[in-house]
Amino acid sequence: MWPRIGALRTLALGTPGELRTHLNTLVLARVKTATAGLLDEYAEEGEEVEHVGERLALVDDQDALVGVVEVTGVEVSRFGEVPWDFARAEGEGDRSIEEWRAGHAAYWARAGTPVTGDSRIVCVRFRLVSAGDGGVPTGDLGT
Repeated sequence: MWPRIGALRTLALGTPGELRTHLNTLVLARVKTATAGLLDEYAEEGEEVEHVGERLALVDDQDALVGVVEVTGVEVSRFGEVPWDFARAEGEGDRSIEEWRAGHAAYWARAGTPVTGDSRIVCVRFRLVSAGDGGVPTGDLGT
């Protein structure tokens, strides 16, 4: 199971360290408005796929709250069919869908889960609803 902060599931982007810090910065700047995950990992971790309207606690390497995002769209797609508009919404600077696929395939291979064109990908779109200097200072996770 994913960790929780209050009643919210956490969203820990990328891998700990420089990558997570970079991705969180993109979310806080409202550049990154989407993220992708492997459907198989949800089952392995005993988690349901996110749903529209769900709020997630964006966390840093220490699982400290840095913001709250609200899910605005969820779609499960084959890796080979993830659309360019979704890949572009990830905000990571990919210049084409081919570049996005190569980068994500390499990421998952390094993590020990190689993907194929038929691998099922959970494509989650979100919007930032709360953030503060160093996180959400009020502890009100509903805002």
